Amino acid sequence: NSAEASPSVVFENIERCSPNCLQMLLENISGLTVDADFTVELIPEINVAVATFIKSIDTKEFVKKCSQHKRIREFKMTARLLESTQTIKAENLPDSISTEYLTVYFESARSGGGPVSDVQLFPEENSAIITFCDHKGNT
Repeated sequence: NSAEASPSVVFENIERCSPNCLQMLLENISGLTVDADFTVELIPEINVAVATFIKSIDTKEFVKKCSQHKRIREFKMTARLLESTQTIKAENLPDSISTEYLTVYFESARSGGGPVSDVQLFPEENSAIITFCDHKGNT
């Protein structure tokens, strides 16, 4: 199977489920142990959690199990694979930085970049969101 599934699963609408509850649920569904076999990162601002599997499992199958799981449905959560990201957030940028500089920097092969389609600067928080052109196929 050359098309490797992402090792990360995104859970949306997690606000009804406490972090501990979510971890136990994922352990129950996957039969794995949190920290040893997978990690859970919470992004409360957008009611999302990302489970990343350290142990190699069939994440597509796991997403299917989650979608059919009674408790996940009761919490009205959804699960999906995290696709290889098209946007990244750059933080702690110097005040003087320009979108042009960021574009060139992130398009540099040396920094592992690729064609950039958009750069949004947030000077008040010294950060930027860099969006890459769709590059299906190369991970």
